[in-house]
Amino acid sequence: MTVLTRTQTSTETDTGLMPIVGAFAAGVFLIFFAGFAQATVFHDSAHDTRHTLAFPCH
Repeated sequence: MTVLTRTQTSTETDTGLMPIVGAFAAGVFLIFFAGFAQATVFHDSAHDTRHTLAFPCH
């Protein structure tokens, strides 16, 4: 009987986590950028989305 073992390096585990962290950071940035923007263009473009997500804007 032959048993094969494989060790996982830290590079292999970090590669799968970085896209998740990046997407989360981008999403948080976009929500707060649209939520706290004072410009009329940003406010009007994100108005309905903010109310849908229960994010106060007034």
